[in-house]
Amino acid sequence: MLTLDKFEEASECVKRVIQETKLVYSEYFSAQTGNKVYLKAENMQVTGAYKIRGAYYKISTLTDEERAKGLITASAGNHAQGVAYAAKAYGCKAVIVMPATTPLMKVNRTKSYGAEVVLYGDVYDEAYEHACRLAEENGYTFIHPFDDPAVATGQGTIAMEIVKELPLVDYILVPIGGGGLATGVSTLAKLLNPKIKVIGVEPEGAACMKASLAAGKVVTLPGVNTIADGTAVKTPGTNIFPYIQQNIDDIITVSDDELIVAFLDMVENHKMVVENSGLLTVAALKHMDVQNKKVVAVLSGGNMDVITMASVVQHGLIQRDRIFTISVLLPDRPGELVRVATIIAEEQGNVIKLDHNQFVSTNRNAAVELTITMEAFGTEHKERIINALREHGYEPTFKVANL
Repeated sequence: MLTLDKFEEASECVKRVIQETKLVYSEYFSAQTGNKVYLKAENMQVTGAYKIRGAYYKISTLTDEERAKGLITASAGNHAQGVAYAAKAYGCKAVIVMPATTPLMKVNRTKSYGAEVVLYGDVYDEAYEHACRLAEENGYTFIHPFDDPAVATGQGTIAMEIVKELPLVDYILVPIGGGGLATGVSTLAKLLNPKIKVIGVEPEGAACMKASLAAGKVVTLPGVNTIADGTAVKTPGTNIFPYIQQNIDDIITVSDDELIVAFLDMVENHKMVVENSGLLTVAALKHMDVQNKKVVAVLSGGNMDVITMASVVQHGLIQRDRIFTISVLLPDRPGELVRVATIIAEEQGNVIKLDHNQFVSTNRNAAVELTITMEAFGTEHKERIINALREHGYEPTFKVANL
């Protein structure tokens, strides 16, 4: 079903609605990894993610009668927007069931395309079950977010563009949630050039495809726990699983902490906002044991609400020792606070927050606790500040940084 003719048809079809996403060469990640790294910035699509491709192509294959019944889907956000946008283009009704935990920005964006949004469940799988019930009760046409060959074909158009622009690409990294994107990209890549290696990347807390490949059949995880909400899937697609088995060369899993660092890397070095699921491929670059290869990392989406963004930035700065918190004990006498502040200032540390606790001990003359949150340039600078405090007779104790 996923034939070269169908991929070519889909590539022409999706041109009506997609933004052209040229490859972006990354000097930063190339230097970090020893490879030539290119970014396929699908976060720049009109709906903020690649999902518009599969949704629009799938809807284009429906009959007028199927479209007239109204469309329904379940999604954590990006497929929702893709279906809503495509439905609007075709003049169809669209009902989208989203987990109640979906970021507000994704919910509002989906509504802005004219879709009816129903919030249900905590994860995608619960929303999916509810959407199936609504489809049966109301006769809607269901548009599956990943377990549909036509949807996967639409997503695979990404590979067509990559190979046209970089014919000698060696590796393509794709995020995996349910497996639709990985199915389309890997199948077409192998049709165009069997030598291309396609690596799927999953969050450690939702590695359903890795577990399924290891078992040789589709398995369901007991639960998922990851900040990568777009790939928080417990069960991969059964219809597309054989394509994954045949065409995916390997699976890499990455931790949430790695995604946090990757977010900072993208913002600081490429001035791009990429959501956590879209950063899976960036975080996976350091796990590749290859050198001097042409590697394309697919950035699957950029739909991230500001609150989540702020939290990720804060945790990323803490992880990189750009922000840290210490406490020191000092006598309760005039000048001690100034003395500590002067030591930090001389080492170019920047104090963000101070907490002076006089009641840490019953003997205030012996010791009061000064808790300091400060900015540094990184680990080396942080250590220099700590050593300076020690040289002046203070013994810092590290605490959990809290802005």
